Amino acid sequence: MINVALFEPEIPPNTGNIGRLCAATESALHIVGQPAFQMDDRAVRRAGLDYWPHVNLTRHDNLEDLKASLASGSRLICLTTKATRSYTDWQYEPDDCLLFGPETRGLPAEILQAHEASCLTIPMSSPHVRSLNLANAVSIVLYEAIRQLKTK
Repeated sequence: MINVALFEPEIPPNTGNIGRLCAATESALHIVGQPAFQMDDRAVRRAGLDYWPHVNLTRHDNLEDLKASLASGSRLICLTTKATRSYTDWQYEPDDCLLFGPETRGLPAEILQAHEASCLTIPMSSPHVRSLNLANAVSIVLYEAIRQLKTK
């Protein structure tokens, strides 16, 4: 199973959509740190529809708690616009954890520096677009990981 971790998410509908995605793919969803909203926010519930009971959701106070909760051998993969290595150039393994940062600022520099060897990006063709919507980015990378794992 692939793990999806959101570090201090800011936009409730994104988290709801990612919750639904995790339910559909049987991926675990981890919320790390303090979201900018309440997890029972109406917008989160609406975007996740009635799938929340099927989401394997865990809350963590900080990144160290997340790491401690993962299976032995799990790798933390940081998704960022600041990396040069494409998400398609990574060989995913079961129990990998895809870590995404807050929508408006991304993952903190200290997290990226500590995990420099496992920082990936979704390449952009247009110089006018900084990043994709968080829920879209999670979908793209998660389904690539699933695709690779199903062909092994």
